[in-house]
Amino acid sequence: MPTIMYLFGLRFFFYSEEHLPIHVHVQSGDGKAKIDVETFEVLENKGVKPADLKKAVDAV
Repeated sequence: MPTIMYLFGLRFFFYSEEHLPIHVHVQSGDGKAKIDVETFEVLENKGVKPADLKKAVDAV
C-alpha cells in the first residue's frame, strides 16, 4: 500500500488493483476513511474526526 503523502497528521495511501470507484484511503490517529477521487465523496468513515475529514477531502 503505497503512501501518497502525509499532511496535517493524516496519511493518504492506496492499494493497487483495488475495486472501483477510484479512491484514496486516509488514516488518522483516530480512524480510517475512504474518499472518492473523482467526486470527493466520503465513501466510508470509521472514526476520523469531522475536522480532519474536511482537511482530507480538501487535500484530495
